[in-house]
Amino acid sequence: MINNKGSGSESRGALSNLCVLDLTQVLAGPYCTMLLADLGADVVKIERPGGDLIRSNPPFVDDPDEEAYGGYFQSVNRGKRSIELDFGDETDREDFLSLVEEADVVVENYQAGTMEKYDLGYERLQKYNSELIYSSIRGFGDPRTGETDRQGQPSFDLIAQALGGVMEITGQEDGPPTKTGPGVGDLFTATLNCIGILAAVNHREQTGDGQYVDTGMYDSMISFTERAIYQQSYTGEPPSRQGNSHPTLFPYDAFETADGYVVIAAFNDRHWTELCSAMGRDELADDHSTMADRLESRHLLREEIADWTLDRTNDEVVDTLERRVPAAPVQTTADIFDDDHVRARDMLVQVEQPGTDEHVEIAGSPIKMTETSPEPRGRAPLLDEHRDEILGEEAETTADD
Repeated sequence: MINNKGSGSESRGALSNLCVLDLTQVLAGPYCTMLLADLGADVVKIERPGGDLIRSNPPFVDDPDEEAYGGYFQSVNRGKRSIELDFGDETDREDFLSLVEEADVVVENYQAGTMEKYDLGYERLQKYNSELIYSSIRGFGDPRTGETDRQGQPSFDLIAQALGGVMEITGQEDGPPTKTGPGVGDLFTATLNCIGILAAVNHREQTGDGQYVDTGMYDSMISFTERAIYQQSYTGEPPSRQGNSHPTLFPYDAFETADGYVVIAAFNDRHWTELCSAMGRDELADDHSTMADRLESRHLLREEIADWTLDRTNDEVVDTLERRVPAAPVQTTADIFDDDHVRARDMLVQVEQPGTDEHVEIAGSPIKMTETSPEPRGRAPLLDEHRDEILGEEAETTADD
């Protein structure tokens, strides 16, 4: 049986009543189940022989040969428990099915049809647990929710961003299509999948019925690029790259300063007037008093703003505009680590790094709740670290045999 984790020193999360069997690896799936773990769910990471592919990915604190895993794995697998199972082995399949009987949610991100090869597909698992919520994250979705000829193809963040139009609208106007820095094809898909799981949990509370939750990366990128979709529909023209500016708002852009870059978002009339006043150019506010005026003259006006910021440091620009116009410096991660706001909001969290005497910092949870606030609940697990407590007496009996 599954022995739920938790000690008296840990706060109970909003999802502390849920047990999630996490068959995912790399980024999209683990990020989804990490969100559930931060919210208090008991997430049992079921790893294939050898473990998650990204356990060995850098960076490491010091010595990769001594450390159990790198920062990639640590960041998105914190607060989970681990057991290693080989679905090609009959005993391990039986152990998995015994866990399914008591689980609330199963999450996997294999190619479509993989679980069926082991006779562990949704329909089979439902026979063991009719209330089970089975969730998949795939590049192109699952045939159960809409069959296409792309299903079965492998996909990664880069593929999803390319197909979903993200790369076409990202980057400088005269530059090549560009992926976003963070893996939004993975992370946005994972977040949507988490929402779907929670919706299915709520539905089960009302009806007693489990269901299949399916989130495709390509589908998610269509949702993510919603602006480009409606622009295509309304204008009949496919939008393309335009740097850091906005197609319908101005000024809403990044500007170079004497020591870096700042962003300024002064597109409404009041903020535009305040920006012109701060620049000592009140006549610009009078001559371009409407959004339509500003959009029509955006290239000229951008040069005026750019000349003003280039003579000033980041701090000087931001201090001048503070509480008058939305503006901020373009920060590095070093700046983020030095930001008092980030510390006050618990957005950097220390966890143990196995194989060292060090602690490392990972991103905290942006979801804040007054009674059951999410939080990373400890470091990521060692491979197969929790076998005995997950399988209980059954694991001990097997070991004796």
